[in-house]
Amino acid sequence: MRLTGVSRESVWTGLSVSTTLTNPSTRPGLRLPGRVTLTAGPDDVPIRHIRLGLVAQVEPDDPGEPRRLVQYHQVPIAGRFVVPAGRRRAVDFAVPLPWETPVTIFGGVPLMTLRTGLRTEVSVDPELEQGAMVPVFVHPLPTQQHVLAALDTLGFVMRQAGLSQGRLPGVEQALPLHERLGYWVAPLYAGPITELEVIFVANSAGLEVILWLDRRLSLTGITHQSISRFRIWHAGAEQRDWVATVDGWLREAINRHAAAASHAHWSARIGESAHVSRRPDVPVAPGYGLGGTAGSGGVGGGGDGT
Repeated sequence: MRLTGVSRESVWTGLSVSTTLTNPSTRPGLRLPGRVTLTAGPDDVPIRHIRLGLVAQVEPDDPGEPRRLVQYHQVPIAGRFVVPAGRRRAVDFAVPLPWETPVTIFGGVPLMTLRTGLRTEVSVDPELEQGAMVPVFVHPLPTQQHVLAALDTLGFVMRQAGLSQGRLPGVEQALPLHERLGYWVAPLYAGPITELEVIFVANSAGLEVILWLDRRLSLTGITHQSISRFRIWHAGAEQRDWVATVDGWLREAINRHAAAASHAHWSARIGESAHVSRRPDVPVAPGYGLGGTAGSGGVGGGGDGT
């Protein structure tokens, strides 16, 4: 499947820009292949450079404010050249995706409102710039896939997904943002905590999983948060019992959480594996992705994400 984003023809230069992805479905760490095609109008068009950037909507610091479109990764693909009048010039590319690229697709469907787009920036002499945007469907790495599937098997239900700008304390990051996946807590874990956030930070060797636990008492306004970090390697992922692994992480994180809030009467510990006390429910079969068309006005749909 190919996806194409086309910018409107420039009033000043007569140049139009078309960006085509060979396959918009990808994973962190892979290369995203495609082609940028420039078509000149009645005059020669001198090009200064062409750059490709990954963009996404980031959650604002103030919940009342709208999300902001942020470019979090940029790659140059061409320097100076001239597109002759009435002619076309094609530039092929294979953009390497950062290992920390936010995941936007799980089980064939979009993760809530998360979207990522590839924006083409064409700088034209003297200073004019124009660009086209095409959506990119980022599927999880195998380790991320296993963690998300284990949470689903254990009864956690995703309630929100978003991107936060900024760096996590004590965590080595390459990108200026990170993805947060919020869950309703599964019944077997609902005593000690009421909310769970999962953050992935990946590199070529492995995956760091950050569990952000919260326990809120709405009547009293009391809240207690704690963070636990776990490291897993990509190698040997298929041989691991992921339900047992994630359950072990949760039990360890909950016990730390309870110990840190031991002064509160509502703290509770989990002393044995929760997932073996009841047979897990069968996960809901995955559905289909989003449809629509791509454009330069935002990060929209454009395929089924497969």
